[in-house]
Amino acid sequence: MTARAERAPWLTLKMREAMEAWIFLSPTLIGFLIFFVGPLIAVVVYSLSEWNLLSQQSTFVGLANYDDALFRNPDFWQVVRNSIVFAIGLVPLNMALALALALALSRRFPGVIFFRTVFFAPVVTSAVAWAIVWKFLLQGEAGFVNQMLAGIGIDGPNWLRHPDWAMVAVILTRVIKMVGLNMILYIAALQAIPRDYEAAARLEGASNWQIFRMIIWPLLGPTTLVIMVITTIGSFKVFDHIYLMTGGGPENGTLVLAFYIYQQGFQFFDVGYASALAMIMFVIVMTLTIVQLALRRRDT
Repeated sequence: MTARAERAPWLTLKMREAMEAWIFLSPTLIGFLIFFVGPLIAVVVYSLSEWNLLSQQSTFVGLANYDDALFRNPDFWQVVRNSIVFAIGLVPLNMALALALALALSRRFPGVIFFRTVFFAPVVTSAVAWAIVWKFLLQGEAGFVNQMLAGIGIDGPNWLRHPDWAMVAVILTRVIKMVGLNMILYIAALQAIPRDYEAAARLEGASNWQIFRMIIWPLLGPTTLVIMVITTIGSFKVFDHIYLMTGGGPENGTLVLAFYIYQQGFQFFDVGYASALAMIMFVIVMTLTIVQLALRRRDT
């Protein structure tokens, strides 16, 4: 009995702990493999083939889809330019407005909860309903926005049908829709900053601008990085807004990459080419994210 009791167990304590850890991680790991790694591998395989969704015929073509997109299709670079313009217009405006709202609503005053709710409500509003409502508001002379402008003597453009104004209209309505989320993130970050820093700066005679520039803004750096990354990624993934408000028009002026991928895959049924475009968008977004992280790391 003594010899059997002293015999080393089949599983050591370290091995049992490792097995328990893998068991607890397995639901997340299985979901990650099924819903991320699996589709990613499938998209890579599809991008190397010419596959028509209607005929269900697939032919391996190697890198021909990438060559067509990058070097032979002039529409692709217009789409990339539209996507970059959309991101450049949306990300800084969204972040600046979110920070301004957070600074105004981060302190307690009567009605602050109401105002936070008002600015956050569009985030949880149906994207379909939001886009449809704004499509009616931004119609030509019959639209509410142009009627309001006419009341003060301004002749408003046909926002969604004019090539120079359609992108502006889409960016502004998207900013209003999503700014509340970034506002909440900034409010949480502002409330985590100790008030002792501000009090000490005021004792030294610092102005409000100096307090913001030298204390608040540097401490908001990690939150700003997170907001910048998720907003940039979201700007390249926008689809419903474009689909419902402009359909990529006028004259392909709002045809962004996510909507272009949808067109190629589900309107023209060219799944292979759409998959190649999706991989290109993946690389673009990944590159932008890495660049933003590297710039932040260099500043710190």
